[in-house]
Amino acid sequence: MRAPAFWAAERGGLPAAALTPLSWLYRAGAWSRAGLARPAESGLPVVCVGNFTSGGAGKTPTVLALAALLAAEGIRPHILTRGYGGSERGPLRVDPDHHDASAVGDEALLLARAAPTWLSRDRRAGAAAAQSAGADLLLMDDGMQSPGLAKDICLAVVDGGAGFGNGRVLPAGPLREPLARGLSRAQALILVGSDRRGALATLGTHGLPVVEANLVPGHELRSLRERPLVAFAGIGRPEKFFETLTDSGCTLIARYAFADHHRYKPHEVAAIIKQAKERDAVPVTTEKDHVRLPPDTREVVRTLPVTLAWRDPEEPCKLLAPLVARCRRG
Repeated sequence: MRAPAFWAAERGGLPAAALTPLSWLYRAGAWSRAGLARPAESGLPVVCVGNFTSGGAGKTPTVLALAALLAAEGIRPHILTRGYGGSERGPLRVDPDHHDASAVGDEALLLARAAPTWLSRDRRAGAAAAQSAGADLLLMDDGMQSPGLAKDICLAVVDGGAGFGNGRVLPAGPLREPLARGLSRAQALILVGSDRRGALATLGTHGLPVVEANLVPGHELRSLRERPLVAFAGIGRPEKFFETLTDSGCTLIARYAFADHHRYKPHEVAAIIKQAKERDAVPVTTEKDHVRLPPDTREVVRTLPVTLAWRDPEEPCKLLAPLVARCRRG
């Protein structure tokens, strides 16, 4: 689904108010699951990268950046993912050369290019498989609200451009749980991009450390600036992709927003490619979208990769230092 407009509005207006009773039921279900669960110890250090809201906040680039930091320290991180959007249940080690997005989801394919990645709906089973395969540390892509596996550090990613929307819990708003409850389980916040919605002011009384970062476009940007673009994206917040292009000096003659993890049909992509060709433009999308395109269209559609750049690289290193030391002690 696509996020409804009232999720971003101040308090959400009448639609949010009407859905508030369903939010109470959603909260009750979440509290019940958490209360009955007994988190399992994996035997390895576990770093969970999650967020408080539904949809994308920058978790995948954050996991990739943390994996790179750990590898630079000589640590062998393995990544755990549920494989959202894929049919496999796992535990399964993701192979980008043999698996596709319909089987393992788009995020798993991107993560597996950077570090050994395990898809498992049962996080305990995935952790055991990773440990058997020689992992020093587990990086969980999402899972702050999942009580099945014990975590050493929970890092909550906050999209500076979206903040917490109207501040209400699903389905009245984008929050997966009340902020106070989520904050009680987080050890630090990762703020991605400028804080345009006052998220830090909302969280200021909780005293958690904040690590700031930005999404930086890849070198492909130079050539994309040379032609008009027809941009499309099916991610948590497609506007973020469009803003990255325009803020970087690209010219967009059309933009199309699809639902998060949208499975593109051949006729949808063909129409976008046709429009771009007729207007002497280039069709462009995100890396996560590109792996979900019909195979025969991927060579025609360009991508703009982005990476997470820390404003102060020492800050995430300090957060991970105790776990790095634990790994080195064996």
